[in-house]
Amino acid sequence: MSLERLNPAELSPPTGFSHAVVAVGSRLVFLAGQTALDGDGEVVGTTLPEQFRTATTNLLTALAAAGGTPGDLARVTVYATDVAEYRLRARELGSIWRELAGRDYPAMAVIGVVRLWDEQALVELDGFAVLD
Repeated sequence: MSLERLNPAELSPPTGFSHAVVAVGSRLVFLAGQTALDGDGEVVGTTLPEQFRTATTNLLTALAAAGGTPGDLARVTVYATDVAEYRLRARELGSIWRELAGRDYPAMAVIGVVRLWDEQALVELDGFAVLD
């Protein structure tokens, strides 16, 4: 599997994402939306960074179960109930992402939503990966 991250000079320099990812491989893994649910199905954490850490860990756990690693992520979508808060904490959230997933960023988007399935959830991540 190979992922080529493209960031054309004509576009604004990306911070915490890649503009495009070209993926070549033989196995696609589609990852369901993950929030800050613990093993008992309860939302843990009351702050956006706490929930972001757990949701990211959950996403990476699902990916690992399929045989993937963070470097295999081609696309991640972040759904946030408060985009202004997400922007305010972007540096801290980026640090959490790098700690858990590294610096090879997938193509990413942040989308504001009114609420998520679990009312206490502040953030949800889904995505797909390309494996050999």
